[in-house]
Amino acid sequence: MNYELRTFPKLFRQLIAAYLIVLSIGVTMGLAFVMETTDATPKGTIERFNGSQLSDDDFDIQEKYPKSTHELLMTTHNHIIGFSFIFITMGLIFYFSQSVNRSLKKFIIIEPFLSIILTFGSIWGMRFVHHSFVYVIIISAILMYGSFFVMAAVSLYELFTPWKKSN
Repeated sequence: MNYELRTFPKLFRQLIAAYLIVLSIGVTMGLAFVMETTDATPKGTIERFNGSQLSDDDFDIQEKYPKSTHELLMTTHNHIIGFSFIFITMGLIFYFSQSVNRSLKKFIIIEPFLSIILTFGSIWGMRFVHHSFVYVIIISAILMYGSFFVMAAVSLYELFTPWKKSN
């Protein structure tokens, strides 16, 4: 059997669309938080996890403190599990889309799982190995969020596109 988003019953399509819209709002809010806390720059991202540098002034107070192992464990644990659930549901919905060729669909469905590991693993690398891991974080996060928004947009498009039965 070949199932397509467009052919699902109307109420089921509405349920999926509502889920995708609410989830997209939540993911966008998460991105806004990242932008707010990192200034959307490599320097801001490094400072968020490694802490801000102190000047030579004895009265200077550090604005941001380095994240502890406890904080990093909590952050990476929550995000890896949360993003895994987000992308399995997105992948299952997107699987039934027909607007994207099979090879591209496979990449868009699988890529976020690799990016989850790269993004959150690189936070550890940036914190404890070298600050240049920030570039792995940025590239993998762009791919991960890009995949999310492509899956959401294509799926919503197909859910709202009228389907006509051929006679």
